[in-house]
Amino acid sequence: MNGAESLVHSLLASGVEVCFANPGTSEMHFVAALDRIPGMRCVLGLEENVVTGAADGYWRMARKPAVTLLHCAPGLANGLSNLHNARRARSGIVNCVGDQATYHRPYDAPLTGDTEGFARGVSAWVQTATRAEQVGPLGALAVQVARSSPGQIATLVLPSDTCWNEGGVVAEPLPVPAVPQADPQAIRTAARLLREKRHCLILLGGAMAQTEQAQALAWRIAAATGARVMAETSTPRMARGRGRLPLERVPYPVDAAVSALAWVEQLILVGSKAPIGFFAYPGKPSKHYPETAGVHVLTRPEQDPVQALAALAEELGAPPVPFPDPGPRPEVGRGSPSPEGVAQTLAALMPEEAIIVDESVSFGRGFFPGTYAAPPHDWLQITGGAIGCGIPLSIGAAIGGGGRRVINLEADGSALYTVQGLWTQARERLPVTTIILSNRKYQILLGEYRNVGANPGRTAMDMMDLGHPDIGWAQLAQAFGVEGAVATDLEQLADLLRQALTLNGPFLIELQI
Repeated sequence: MNGAESLVHSLLASGVEVCFANPGTSEMHFVAALDRIPGMRCVLGLEENVVTGAADGYWRMARKPAVTLLHCAPGLANGLSNLHNARRARSGIVNCVGDQATYHRPYDAPLTGDTEGFARGVSAWVQTATRAEQVGPLGALAVQVARSSPGQIATLVLPSDTCWNEGGVVAEPLPVPAVPQADPQAIRTAARLLREKRHCLILLGGAMAQTEQAQALAWRIAAATGARVMAETSTPRMARGRGRLPLERVPYPVDAAVSALAWVEQLILVGSKAPIGFFAYPGKPSKHYPETAGVHVLTRPEQDPVQALAALAEELGAPPVPFPDPGPRPEVGRGSPSPEGVAQTLAALMPEEAIIVDESVSFGRGFFPGTYAAPPHDWLQITGGAIGCGIPLSIGAAIGGGGRRVINLEADGSALYTVQGLWTQARERLPVTTIILSNRKYQILLGEYRNVGANPGRTAMDMMDLGHPDIGWAQLAQAFGVEGAVATDLEQLADLLRQALTLNGPFLIELQI
């Protein structure tokens, strides 16, 4: 058995079932092993950020890691943006990165690079194999790291001779580390604050703190104490729709966030961070909560929020209470596209248990209120601010979601970073409907330009313009094997969305806004 074969056997034994890949010469023995050893679903991405973003989406839905197969230091570097997003989402991923053979590396061949150095910025664990005997055991260890709460990125660098040499050893799966529990003193302190203090905010962050169960417990506590519950600005995965808590998020724009949190005197963090701005702006605060507010950590991101919230509810004697009624399900929108109309149409037509992948950026900031009364669904967002995650996330979410319908709300500028992912959707016949919100500009940058105190002129405006020529999204989708069509109003959007949701494969709608 060679090293590559031992790695595939070890990954399968550890429960890894999907490989998102963009391989090269150094990875051919791994590819050959995947061919000989059954059990691994292999999904090809045409660019590495498609591969790494898909692995992120897979973890968010399946709650177990996929393995990525990347080609040397430059291939890993191509995938770093979506690994950055995955790290911010606290997703578990195993990266296998091919490298020069150990004896060839001193010759400084053209593809030689600092693979470990590139990996460290996005990885909790980085190791390089030096012998075939190490490959299988290191693979099992990488899976254990990836599955450590709340999810971590593990990168294994594989010089090609460690994969083709004989002597591979199949490793037994390692135990999944237990999820750490909250400090009992933190629970008692939170209970005291909620009993004695006014204007308390419970801030939920991360996928574990935004499940339906965690929301129900947080709502019990809020109802019993008069506290409010909100979510962080960006969420890896939130349970939403009818039968869930209609959570408000901390707004993205600094002025709106400061205003929304101005009342807070006590901030209780559940898997979250105290709210800060995405960027610094002249004359505006970095912190979005009042300087006078007390900040208390109920659970760190790796700790179990459900256990902590249940113990807190018990400590407070907070009885179960129903979620607020979000009102009737909306009708489809009418007329020209607007954020409210798109949200209304989405809520009216999405099927139960849909997965919404949201990289709508500026246009979609108001989507939450209009979808509170939608059927139950999960909402996945861009988490690290590195645009280009939406199409890849939808690939991984569709595969990890076990056939659930995925609707990707995608800004046109962001989609262009990883448009190659449409080809993977077509190749895998994934149930993904992509709605391109096509304003033909980097709209968010126009606002950011003003926020930093600049006055844009013609050159600046041209650098934020995606027209001249306009991008034909329907034709572009068809070139990648995905059927596409254009909508210019909400009635057309509704008609196309109804059609798309009946298909067994992908569909793209360009909504011109």
